[in-house]
Amino acid sequence: MPDLSLELVLHARGLFRIAGIDEAGRGPLAGPVAAAAVILPGNFVCHGLDDSKKLSAPRREVFYKILTTDPSVQWTVATACHEEIDRLNILAATHLAMSRAVAALPMIPDHCLIDGPRIRNFPHPHDGIVKGDGLSLSIAAASIIAKVTRDRIMRELDAEFPEFGFARHHGYGTKMHLEALRTHGPCRHHRRSFQPVAQCSLPLGLG
Repeated sequence: MPDLSLELVLHARGLFRIAGIDEAGRGPLAGPVAAAAVILPGNFVCHGLDDSKKLSAPRREVFYKILTTDPSVQWTVATACHEEIDRLNILAATHLAMSRAVAALPMIPDHCLIDGPRIRNFPHPHDGIVKGDGLSLSIAAASIIAKVTRDRIMRELDAEFPEFGFARHHGYGTKMHLEALRTHGPCRHHRRSFQPVAQCSLPLGLG
C-alpha cells in the first residue's frame, strides 16, 4: 500500500509542500488526458487509499469525495484536450496537463513526486517515481482525482455522442468502440493522431 515515506524523506530535507502528480487517459482513442496534483498534510491518514487502478469505480468515488472535501488537502486537476494531444503528441500533452495542475495549486510546491520517469524541462523541481501510484500516498491520491475527473468527462461526452459508448469504455479501444468507429466514423472528440482513428476509412466529419 502507498504511504508517506517518500514525502517524509523530503520533509527531512526541509521540503514540506510535496505535490503528488498523476494522470489518467493517455491510452484512449478519444477525450482529454487529465492530470491531478495533490499536497497532503504530513499526518494524513486514509485507510484503503491506493492506486486508482486497483480500486473499483465506487471506491474511487468514495476516496475522491474524501480528498476533495478535506480542507487540509490541497488539490487541483487539469486537462489537455484531444486537439492538443493531436498537435503535441500524447506524452507532451500529458506533461502539459501536469504542469497546468501544479500551476493551479493554491501555493507553489517545494517539490513534486510524479508517477513515471523524470520529465525533461518540467517547470518545477521533481522526482520521477516509476509505479509511484503504488508507493506514494500523494501520487495515489492524484491518480484517484485524475481518474474520477476524466471518467466524469467521458460520461458527459457519452450524453453528446451515445453511439460510441464512452460511458462504458471511457474512450479506450475496446471491441465495442472500434465497431462504433467503423460504423459512424470519428466524432470531434476523437484523437485523430491515434492509429485506429487515423486509419478509419469513413469520413471524419461527424459532430
